[in-house]
Amino acid sequence: MGSMLLDRRALRPVLLDLREITLVTDYFLVATATSEVHLHALADALLEQMREHRVRPVGVEGRPGSGWLLLDFGEVVVHLFGAQERAFYDLERLWGDAPRTELEPEPTAPAAGS
Repeated sequence: MGSMLLDRRALRPVLLDLREITLVTDYFLVATATSEVHLHALADALLEQMREHRVRPVGVEGRPGSGWLLLDFGEVVVHLFGAQERAFYDLERLWGDAPRTELEPEPTAPAAGS
């Protein structure tokens, strides 16, 4: 999931490990989209990826224009935000006790001749 978000240019994806904090879910995957269109493209791509693995969401929440979509896959809940909405809800601070993993793109090899 995280690598797909990076491939699709999601900003600052972070995985919060909630296993020792709550029984609701094991992980939150939080990422920022650059626009409403990007937000829906990220959600559609995630849903398609999970469908290919025969995983259906428990629920999907968020309204068009809200700047936030939630995709609940049971053990992982994905929060996709616009920049302002992510700053407002600040899940990383709210769940500040959770171990976090900043997801980074894989380093690319230098081009030949560089």
